Amino acid sequence: MKFPFKEVKIGHWTDAEAKTGCTVIRFPNSVVASGEVRGGAPATREFELLSPERTVENINAVTISGGSAFGLSASNGVVDFLSESDIGFPTTAGAIPIVVGMSLYDLGVGSSSTYPGPNEGRAACLDGEQNDGVVQTGQVGAGTGATIGNWLGKDKVTSGGIGIAHAEIEDVIVCSLFAVNAMGSLSEEHISESFIEENFQTSLHEEKPEPTELMNTTLGVVITNLSLTKTECFLLSQSSHDGIARSLFPAHTRMDGDAVVAVSTKEVESDPRKLNLARFLSVLVTEKSIRQACT
Repeated sequence: MKFPFKEVKIGHWTDAEAKTGCTVIRFPNSVVASGEVRGGAPATREFELLSPERTVENINAVTISGGSAFGLSASNGVVDFLSESDIGFPTTAGAIPIVVGMSLYDLGVGSSSTYPGPNEGRAACLDGEQNDGVVQTGQVGAGTGATIGNWLGKDKVTSGGIGIAHAEIEDVIVCSLFAVNAMGSLSEEHISESFIEENFQTSLHEEKPEPTELMNTTLGVVITNLSLTKTECFLLSQSSHDGIARSLFPAHTRMDGDAVVAVSTKEVESDPRKLNLARFLSVLVTEKSIRQACT
């Protein structure tokens, strides 16, 4: 799929045999970003600096990786890659790349001893340089070992992956990329009490659930061309979480690490009406990209 923001570079590193990988999204220096975690079990790096009250407004890249906490080291390779071009937050000692990392749990699907590290993060950066803006979706990059539907039982588990969607109304553009590895399954229009009762697995309320069944995460980046403040980016990320809840059931559980980073490329002047429109579109594109990732 051709990504609509030309200056945003996206690349994957994929290990199809070990069923893991990483995806790197790199931004122009001027972008503003914030984000929110709603899952109970996040694996993140530098996410706290996205809080609206923190000093740094700009980020240089987001790394989404498999490998759970081990995979967060992929961001080190991204930092080194950017540092070689003097990209990052300016200091008297030189630029310090600001790279937010988010990881999903895929260790129970392929090899539990293979996960992305610094070399793989660098490889994903290089892929982003070479793919001419055409980004693969499905079981690639961070979505290689992703699954959904664990809450329904092992026999109901299906493939997750990477999904991308975008929408445009007037001059407002919102685009999303999600790595979907959810405990939940794709949501139907109506969730009834009987559906929950019939499908609720014993392992969900055991004191010690099986970790390979219940450690999951939906991770995403939402990008708009509007010129937003850091607080407004935070609001955009909150709306994106509504898209997660619309597309997956259950969402934001204690064993999911659901997290969203919202990014403003500051190309189009904003106002309250346009911000509301971007928030509505973020719900839409989040749901669309998650459903695309799982088909």
